[in-house]
Amino acid sequence: MSTTVPIGARDLLKQSAFLLFLSSRSLSRFASQIAAVAIGWQVYDLTGRAFDLGMVGLIQFLPTALLVFAAGSAADRFQRKRVVQLCQLAEALTALYLCWGAYAGQLGELQLFAAVFVLGIAGAFESPATAALLPLIAPSGTLQRASALSSGAAQLATIAGPAIGGFAYAVAPGLPYGIMMLFWLGGMALTGLMQVPEDVPAERRDGSNADLFAGIRFIRANPAILGTISLDLFAVLLGGVTALLPIYARDILEAGPFGLGVLRAAPAVGALAMTAVLARTTIKRRVGLRMFQAVIVFGAATVVFAVSHVMLISVLALAILGAADTISVVIRFSLVQLATPNEMRGRVGAVNFLFINASNQLGQFESGLTAALFGAMPAAVLGGVGTIAIALAWMKLFPELRNVEKLE
Repeated sequence: MSTTVPIGARDLLKQSAFLLFLSSRSLSRFASQIAAVAIGWQVYDLTGRAFDLGMVGLIQFLPTALLVFAAGSAADRFQRKRVVQLCQLAEALTALYLCWGAYAGQLGELQLFAAVFVLGIAGAFESPATAALLPLIAPSGTLQRASALSSGAAQLATIAGPAIGGFAYAVAPGLPYGIMMLFWLGGMALTGLMQVPEDVPAERRDGSNADLFAGIRFIRANPAILGTISLDLFAVLLGGVTALLPIYARDILEAGPFGLGVLRAAPAVGALAMTAVLARTTIKRRVGLRMFQAVIVFGAATVVFAVSHVMLISVLALAILGAADTISVVIRFSLVQLATPNEMRGRVGAVNFLFINASNQLGQFESGLTAALFGAMPAAVLGGVGTIAIALAWMKLFPELRNVEKLE
């Protein structure tokens, strides 16, 4: 680590490696959020089926499920920043293909799904490598604050990214894909400039099957980590409404593609506000209970959004949802990273990413399926209520997690 003395947020931002990490991650997040708006709107515009919006999430999740152990092993065996760079290059080339296809008028549902699958492969390798980099870059004693700043930088991109994507798509369907390509290429360049101590663990792994599954064994042996990861899986799996936003924007709130961008940005606005709080004042006690409380608020805000027919109320509910999720994300990430040794962070991070993707992308599939069966509004209400129920159940099932006092 660069220092053993905890420092404040302002001084942390003066660390060159950390600043490059934030900038690169933000550009990647910009591109991902623009992709979510552009691809989601284009798929729904082509088919008009809620089920196809769910399929976008399912297709993006499949590579994570198939490659989770290989991705984790790669993050622990190779230089992590090079893994991230290769993934960003693959994403940029995919964006170039989408840009060309949109301008040529040759993008159909099949081509969009294929591009989503490739982006899913790149994301499966990029995320565990990125997560394993942060504890190496953040000075000792600052991981919670660094996680909050990292989340805030990503959320800042999430605020502007959807609005840019919606506006760019309204100008020309190929424009958002061109912007995505430039952002991913920029992120790749910034990642290459980072100086990362101990980027490759001292003990290289041999890639055996037993080694590949070490992350699973480690998580099973740590109830607090298992509870943290599984809580995210089931709570967000039920409570996510992201896949339904095109339906709300077009059919319920009648806000159009720009309104869709605003709705997608609203959770990030709340998240950024909460990040500002967490960057200045870390959570010092009863962190396990605070995480459960945040998940319950997340579920309640989802219900409010689900029943709203007023754009302002919908945006406010999504902002509260985003603020609550940020508290949960910072605690979960810090807890998992601090409890995992460096030489295993890639494999544990890959399993964690699998659960996160299952909650986010399978959650999109679940939302699309239930919306197709029951309608968008009942599906969103059921998801919010289910999130609250899961949080209450996990408080009973994982007392070790509920009773975590500090992040050390």
